[in-house]
Amino acid sequence: MFYDETMISHLTGTVIDRGERSIILDVAGVGYKVFVTTSVLEKLHDGSKVSIWTHLAVREDAHTLYGFHEKEGLEFFELLISISGIGPKTALGILNVSSPHAIRSAVSSGDTSHLTKVSGIGKKMADKIVLELKGKFGAGSDSSISLRDEVDALEALKALGFGHKEAREALKEVDVSITNTGERVKKALKILGK
Repeated sequence: MFYDETMISHLTGTVIDRGERSIILDVAGVGYKVFVTTSVLEKLHDGSKVSIWTHLAVREDAHTLYGFHEKEGLEFFELLISISGIGPKTALGILNVSSPHAIRSAVSSGDTSHLTKVSGIGKKMADKIVLELKGKFGAGSDSSISLRDEVDALEALKALGFGHKEAREALKEVDVSITNTGERVKKALKILGK
């Protein structure tokens, strides 16, 4: 039987279980296991109603669903897996490290340093990601935050005792026009209630 990777592109249902990297989503009595980013996972609890955009990765030995709250996240994920050598798990790992906006900015500036923090991505692969995505995004970027600034802010919050997930969520709420790392950390601390 032929499977089209766009066969399941959107699901709406109730979260009935959460794992470390996935959820089980009950859709009309059928439980779908969907791998998600930590930021999506953090927002969901058992019993949560959710609508997610999905990508079905079809392999010889598995059919795996990956889910995103926003269509932009799905589109960015699909851009990443279109690069030779980047599989769905690595693409999800990249999106766990930073937002699509910050990665776009890193691509436009040619900054590969923080892409190498993702498990399985070395300098050579990071260079390849930047090179291939640069052609797909064009020369400009609508984000003024560099990936380095975003990761530095994340590391600063973690050094202050916050968990990776809560620090990432707080930084996502900080206005993208604030590019100074110190200012981003201050705004995130206000969001975190400190």
